[in-house]
Amino acid sequence: MSDAPDETVRAIEATLFASEDAMSVDALAGHLGGLEPAIVRAGLTELAAHYEKRGIRLVERGKRWHFETAPDMAHLLRKEREQVRRLSRAATEVLAIIAYHEPVSRAEIESIRGVQTAKGTLDVLMEAGWIKMAGRREVPGWPIIYATTPEFLEHFGLASRKDLPGMDELKAAGLLDPVDDALDTAMPGEEEEVEAETSEENDANLAATGTEDENISAESAA
Repeated sequence: MSDAPDETVRAIEATLFASEDAMSVDALAGHLGGLEPAIVRAGLTELAAHYEKRGIRLVERGKRWHFETAPDMAHLLRKEREQVRRLSRAATEVLAIIAYHEPVSRAEIESIRGVQTAKGTLDVLMEAGWIKMAGRREVPGWPIIYATTPEFLEHFGLASRKDLPGMDELKAAGLLDPVDDALDTAMPGEEEEVEAETSEENDANLAATGTEDENISAESAA
């Protein structure tokens, strides 16, 4: 990848600074007169390194670039406490399912959760800007399918869905119930089931043998 000329780097910087929305590499390339995407990405990489230790940073979220306040400086810009948006448990579960399995339909979400999903739950997530309609599944009925948005990645500080925590991380954070342990305690294992079945068969055989012995003794006595 070739280095971006200084004028190109300055143009990228000015464009992103003035833009109200984050921009992708292709959008920047088109805005700057059809530059090669490789040149634009080189310029973005150079700018990101330049701003890495400054009060603002250039970051990529969901393949779109924008300036944001450095995390350790954010408190200086808050004039009042932010109101925390709290999701219901149902909305949290639906959002997690969409994030890990997207694109998914409402029926698929309900199949994973095991319960029906109220339309209002999806509406809340769409109003928050974290999910979107991503087309329709090519099956009978053509159900709508849902996916996460770049705003979802930006809100949770993720560069891409690859940065979502794995199962081990979720367990370590206490975000998953110890279902496996509960099942092991409540249900016998295969070996225990086999032993139980063998024991029942042995008891049945012994009972049958005892009956035959009694019949033979009775015949002898007669």
